[in-house]
Amino acid sequence: MQLESKSAQSGFWDDAEAAQKLLKNIKDLKRVVEPWDKANADAGDILELFALATEEGDKGTLADLCAAAGELEKEVARIEFTRKLSGEDDGADAIVTVHSGAGGTESCDWTEMLYRMYTRYMERKGYAYSVLEASPGDEAGMKSVTIEVKGEYAYGHLKAETGVHRLVRISPFDSNARRHTSFSSVYAYPIMDEIDDYEIDEKDIRVDTYRASGAGGQHINKTDSAVRMTHTPTGIVVSCQNERSQMKNRSTAMKLLKARVRQHYKEIEARERESKQAEKKKIEWGSQIRSYVLHPYNMVKDHRTEAETSNTQAVLDGDIDMFIEAYLLLN
Repeated sequence: MQLESKSAQSGFWDDAEAAQKLLKNIKDLKRVVEPWDKANADAGDILELFALATEEGDKGTLADLCAAAGELEKEVARIEFTRKLSGEDDGADAIVTVHSGAGGTESCDWTEMLYRMYTRYMERKGYAYSVLEASPGDEAGMKSVTIEVKGEYAYGHLKAETGVHRLVRISPFDSNARRHTSFSSVYAYPIMDEIDDYEIDEKDIRVDTYRASGAGGQHINKTDSAVRMTHTPTGIVVSCQNERSQMKNRSTAMKLLKARVRQHYKEIEARERESKQAEKKKIEWGSQIRSYVLHPYNMVKDHRTEAETSNTQAVLDGDIDMFIEAYLLLN
């Protein structure tokens, strides 16, 4: 490969920034090319063995080759689907935030249910994740939670979850067992390797410190270690409280803020550049992307793609691939 030959040249690391970008480009290209090369080689092996087995009348080998061809077909379908994750940021790690909407305890409980659903999904995908900030509800659940997710095409997959999620169920908090509707909003945005190079004017940032909530013992009670940053031109607010050190929380919050602001301006540019962006709904109450109905029947339905299932428990346990794939294939 021409790019790899460049990386072997003397003086390659004289420009460290350019070298890092080239290596990243090589890695991204290999991630696309190598699966196809392997699939092509596997197909060649199957065809060659099929010809030999047919000539010899080896029925056992033919049956094995049919099974191998079926598995190869699934792999090719998976690779084809991966081509949908070809956006500029799709291969990046991600930040996912979940916020409760109107509805008090009900919505806070729904936010915690979504948090559980997404962490189960991340475990299924083999993604590493960490909670950067969590605000508990007054009585139960969570008012909000921010999760950093690391893994292959993390943002490419999780961007499909951005929007308002609606829950309909018999409330466990209602002594009269009435049906309630709750809303929570989900937003995913990418964390790029070069985000440290993205500059934000310091005069546009307001920094507040506060005591972290939740478990933590004496440290939590005595130290204002949590950090909240507000980007005044856009109104974007990020928080971090997962570290004991205020300095570490400040560093993480700055990374999150840069990523959010970068994504905010990219989305504005995209809307101006592509008229189809005008068709997308805003993330606001009444414009839910997906409904989760637990009463009077069981159904999860995505209103963008019409994908639906009656296996609500599996979905709440993190089995949401069908919705993500349907969305990505549609867009």
